[in-house]
Amino acid sequence: MSISRNSNMDTPNVQLWAKTEPFLVGALQLPPPSKFSLHYLRKMSTYVRTRANDGCYPRLYWPMWRHIACGKLQLVEDLAWLYFQVFDSLVERNAVDRLEWAETVSNCKSSEEFDKIRNKLSVDTLQFMLFLYIQQLNKVSLRTSLIGEEWPSPRTRASSPDFGGKSRSHNKNWDDYNHMNFIQQHLSDLLELLLDPDQLTASSHSTHSSLLSMDAVKALGFLIEGTLDKNRTVHQLKELVLCQPLQVKSGYSKTSKSFSLQKLQSWIRDCLVVNPFAISACIKSGKKLAWALQVEGTTKRAKVACNAYMVPVGHRMVVMNQIYRQTLAKSSEMLVGAHVKIHRCNESFIYLLSPLRSVTIEKCRNSTFVLGPVQTTLHIKDCDNVKIIAVCHRLSLSSTLCSTFHCLTATRPLILSGNQGVTLAPYHTHYPMLEDHMAQTGIATVPNYWDNPMCVYPENSDSSIWRLLSPRDFYIFIIPFEMEGDTTEIPGGLPPVYQKALTQREQRIHIWQKTVKEAGLTREQRKQFQALVEMKFNEWLIKTGNRQQLDSLVPPATGSKQSYVNAP
Repeated sequence: MSISRNSNMDTPNVQLWAKTEPFLVGALQLPPPSKFSLHYLRKMSTYVRTRANDGCYPRLYWPMWRHIACGKLQLVEDLAWLYFQVFDSLVERNAVDRLEWAETVSNCKSSEEFDKIRNKLSVDTLQFMLFLYIQQLNKVSLRTSLIGEEWPSPRTRASSPDFGGKSRSHNKNWDDYNHMNFIQQHLSDLLELLLDPDQLTASSHSTHSSLLSMDAVKALGFLIEGTLDKNRTVHQLKELVLCQPLQVKSGYSKTSKSFSLQKLQSWIRDCLVVNPFAISACIKSGKKLAWALQVEGTTKRAKVACNAYMVPVGHRMVVMNQIYRQTLAKSSEMLVGAHVKIHRCNESFIYLLSPLRSVTIEKCRNSTFVLGPVQTTLHIKDCDNVKIIAVCHRLSLSSTLCSTFHCLTATRPLILSGNQGVTLAPYHTHYPMLEDHMAQTGIATVPNYWDNPMCVYPENSDSSIWRLLSPRDFYIFIIPFEMEGDTTEIPGGLPPVYQKALTQREQRIHIWQKTVKEAGLTREQRKQFQALVEMKFNEWLIKTGNRQQLDSLVPPATGSKQSYVNAP
């Protein structure tokens, strides 16, 4: 949406903020390579402009990024491809295009064929450099480590988002205050990266007369957006800077069609506020929801907040906290395209059966999570003994222990630091709307890299860090809710070795049933046998913890606050 150049507003109330998604999804939760520093990125900024005819500028093609990343920044090719892929996942592209790309990749018969189609991929050069720079978000600071604010440990104990209204989370990807501070503190560096080389000094710094091109300001819109009408309408940065009453303050010159770097920088600093649609605002002002069933005898109350009722499309957020010994099942419009954070949940079963934008599951214990397709990243952090069942574009794990992941994932699972006892397994469930939701998010059944993780740290390649689930321990997972839809089987089917294990188990069950039928038991013997089987089954339910899950699925009495799957 453009803003009228003839606006009669004399002094519009402009607010700018850091976009959530580049930091939430785009900043990988690991320390950046040392050569993503400003010094090397400045060199890259100059280099790409001098090689414009070679596929470096204004679009950076994969072969040239590989050349820069591997030859000059000393990255291994897999890591170079990871950053390229993550940035590409943030680019607005319709689901059909992403499904066509998946089909093209799945039809490749060799690595050479894959390289040929990969060589055609490109990204916006200036935006990509900003993306590389914001990887500094998760840089470990030794200075703050020494004074106790930060410690370079994979299992740092940090305070969590507070439902009283103020975010105290040390998960920097979710910390909207940290995003604002990052822009404030690094704004001059970000703008200098966007300058043409002839606007820099010999030492690659800006001057008071440096001018930013319109393309540079458009690129900065990758990180910053804003409003003129108290958040009712969100505008791109390029629209705001050209608004007639703001051109003087933003430093725009109609003659040169460029911006004074000094004026633009000052104006952005003056207008920068905390993102009004991020986690702090969601917790403070979002609608509090009673989605989970309160279990008798529990003392903790589940806390669920959602901002879907009050934000523009593309800014939805759902925060779930302290769900304890409960079952939550939801398929709702308010979840569609939402960034979801699930925090400090224990001994619970959570089903979110809608297409989601991103999901972070943090500091949860002894719980099962069944998710609809996650369009960008599903990140698991500081969890113990959890089971995750999901279709996702990317699975990312850090500081997680003794957990199992049944995932269909379009990219290689990312194993970061601090993990132990990770079990990877094939996706093994379905619900009626699953294939429709996959189509909405642009995730296909192939390629599926569930069993080919990328271990960022060398120690993660140790066999004790991760393993594949043994076929003898594999069972189908049944989602126990009725919904409308056409999906009746697991999308893409099962890997042959797991399908074979199921078939053999079904054959043994059939033989057992036949043996019982042909045993010639009397009526009394059949009753005794049935009672014995039920007793053993109940013992197994209690031993495995599945009794709680079954009990929580019993429909509540009339008047209960239990929320059903299709409720809003």
